[in-house]
Amino acid sequence: MLRSSLIWLSRQKSIFRFVRNNSLAKGFASRFVAGETIDSACTAVAALNAAGISASLDVLGESCTNEGEARETGRMYLEVLDEIARRKLDANVSVKMTALGQDISDAVCEEITRSILERARQYGTFVRLDMEGSDYTQRTLDFFSQRLFTDFPENVGIVLQSMMRRTAQDTAWAVEKQCRVRLCKGAYLEPASVAFPDKRDVDRTFVDCAKVLIEHGRYPGLATHDPAIIAEISAWATSKGIGADRFEYQMLNGVRRDLQEQLVRDGWRLRVYVPFGTQWYPYLMRRLAERPANIWFIAGNVLRETFRRR
Repeated sequence: MLRSSLIWLSRQKSIFRFVRNNSLAKGFASRFVAGETIDSACTAVAALNAAGISASLDVLGESCTNEGEARETGRMYLEVLDEIARRKLDANVSVKMTALGQDISDAVCEEITRSILERARQYGTFVRLDMEGSDYTQRTLDFFSQRLFTDFPENVGIVLQSMMRRTAQDTAWAVEKQCRVRLCKGAYLEPASVAFPDKRDVDRTFVDCAKVLIEHGRYPGLATHDPAIIAEISAWATSKGIGADRFEYQMLNGVRRDLQEQLVRDGWRLRVYVPFGTQWYPYLMRRLAERPANIWFIAGNVLRETFRRR
């Protein structure tokens, strides 16, 4: 019931128009979304950089339904890369394949994605292909390995989700290819046939795969806000004599900022995922709808951070 209600809310343009002009709603969203423009996003990144934190910028948008939308999203990413370079920011970009035309045609998606990768190579930076629901997992990995990685081995990487039963196998595949991986837990509501229903299994897979990627992979990004997992991985890396230059932690903009600051103080590398754009309301609603437990995740982390600061 909650999930269907959130999806319904995400589609209501009249509510979106009201929310965009509501100062309270915009204030809440601004904690997690860096405004609606490239300028506001880059300003947020500059503040993170000043605190010793790298960033990954994401232009918000849902799955494109026509080629024009996909090409406009691609154009925006080119502008983002230009602005990152102009301002000399420590940032790369994350892209969703469905926003670049994956559901329209592979040819269109490849053309747009390669244009972004060409620009990234020009600037010596990096593009992460975000992973969406399980219906897209193999499609995205195939698209990456068959169409992009050979030509852009330094500029493109993938995302794996520890909630998926297949992820240990996909981790071994990524290590063999020596491609860069962001490991996250996953936010989508998936059937038990393809994903672990028990959080303990998701967490254990995350830690196990993280250790494999750190020891044998190529500069992985470990996306988690779980202090117990961070403590375990950090202690393990230290015991192995693995330096902070071998991997980075990654977190969401506005979530556990106290923990972000602590990681930097402790000498670990950190990158914050910074979404921005006019579609922030549908983005928030859909992320919550994909997994309603995300509501309690965000609320719980905000409360923990608030009380820790007192």
